[in-house]
Amino acid sequence: MAATNTSSDVKLIGAWPSPFVMRPQIALNIKSVGYEFLQEQLGSKSELLLKSNPVHKKIPVLIHGDRPICESLVIVQYIDAVWASGPSILPSDPYDCATARFWAAYIDEKWFPSLSGIAKAQGEEAKKAALDQVVEGLVLLEDAFVKCSKGKAFFGGDTIGYLDIALGCYLGWIRVTEKMNNRKLLDEAKTPNLVTWADKFCSDGSVKDVMPETDKLAEFAKVLMAKFRAPPPN
Repeated sequence: MAATNTSSDVKLIGAWPSPFVMRPQIALNIKSVGYEFLQEQLGSKSELLLKSNPVHKKIPVLIHGDRPICESLVIVQYIDAVWASGPSILPSDPYDCATARFWAAYIDEKWFPSLSGIAKAQGEEAKKAALDQVVEGLVLLEDAFVKCSKGKAFFGGDTIGYLDIALGCYLGWIRVTEKMNNRKLLDEAKTPNLVTWADKFCSDGSVKDVMPETDKLAEFAKVLMAKFRAPPPN
């Protein structure tokens, strides 16, 4: 379900390639909350961003009225609580909620660093080891999906929930990594449930308009890698 109601007091500071920015975008779409998207440019930070997030100076930032909320999963939790009349994002059961939070923390703290580490790996052996580490993490998440989904289409059950958003925002970058390394990370043999889930997630109305195209994201990744590998200025 895409956002339909306009809300002039809701703004989101972000950038289209960022998986973290996609999280509040999906949450706002699930709740049918309209918002103004304020695009940050690569390599520069706006005065509004620095003023709104002086601690981390990072996107995304949700501005609701004149109050900024920072950090992607904190923003998702805020959206779920404030627009409570829409479909729930966090599980209502305390154990299910704790489990979703646990796996979301694992994704950001353990799994995503291994995914981003692939581009930084030096040499074929190091790259293969980094790719293997990502797949090992996805196998763990495959098992988590079976337990959390309870036979339904998503981690959150019949509809997209907190853990779906936490992992699903990285699907564009998984596809780019697969393309650039000529290796499947999500495959039928090791993660059959996640393969099916990924297709359903990307085709959902709350996601499809904010999920970047793989080719466009791959071009952006090449620019990032060139900047990363460039020698420092004298």
